[in-house]
Amino acid sequence: MRTASHLVGLLAIASLGHPCYAATIEASISVPVHWATAQGPASADVPVLVVRPNDSRKHPLVLILHGRGVDPVENRRMGRVDYPANARYFAGRGYAVLIPTRLGYGYTGGPDREETGPCAHKDPRAALRFAASEMSQVLTAVRGSAWADADRSVVIGDSFGGLIALQMATEPVPGLRATVAVSAGDGGDSLRHVDAPCDPAAQAQVWAELGAANRLPTLVLYSANDRTFGVEWPQRWFTRWQQAGGHGQWVTLPADKNNGHYIFMRNPTAWQAPLEAFFAGVGLP
Repeated sequence: MRTASHLVGLLAIASLGHPCYAATIEASISVPVHWATAQGPASADVPVLVVRPNDSRKHPLVLILHGRGVDPVENRRMGRVDYPANARYFAGRGYAVLIPTRLGYGYTGGPDREETGPCAHKDPRAALRFAASEMSQVLTAVRGSAWADADRSVVIGDSFGGLIALQMATEPVPGLRATVAVSAGDGGDSLRHVDAPCDPAAQAQVWAELGAANRLPTLVLYSANDRTFGVEWPQRWFTRWQQAGGHGQWVTLPADKNNGHYIFMRNPTAWQAPLEAFFAGVGLP
């Protein structure tokens, strides 16, 4: 695998207005990832948006994982995932933020390697393992960068990305200190089946397996009006995860507009306080 010195970046400076980190550098880098297939080894490049303080220091890493669309058309329309307000918030507090557009999405393109089956019969296990390996390779690739303190890393996953974060918390990812799952789940559609996730009992079993294998402190966040997964099932999922051995805590965030499922991107002030308390508890800035 190529090291971070082989990553190509396009730089831009943007003002933040934070007293310690008044400006950031934004870079688009390309990370090669590898996996095995029945036909032999395969590889592809994953584009990663990096937003970090404009200085010469090493910074702890925040890896942000996006979710899935309700269908392949939505997945293709993602373009480059950027979470601009979230990136500015973390970079303004001294983190280097990594935002990949995973294989199969947006302008990264390629086959959808995170397909989890029809709504009535969901099984995300293989997809989660693939995505966790892909994202672990992203963390490994930037480890040698002059700006990266990769021994202080945290993963924050949004929606399906939250399940990937829980999967990463079961694996020996070097430098990963903690994970955060926001609005986590699979197979929700607030237009076609409000408050009713796909195959929720099967998802509960997956959560139990992730809890039994959990090895990192984890924060689980849901809005009080998540209309994509509802209120009842996420609480059951977390209970199964915790009872199986998961080390973490649940925080209910306030309701947000017509569907709090999108609270991570749409309302950063709603989750900043519990997130900062969690970071402090695990020894992160």
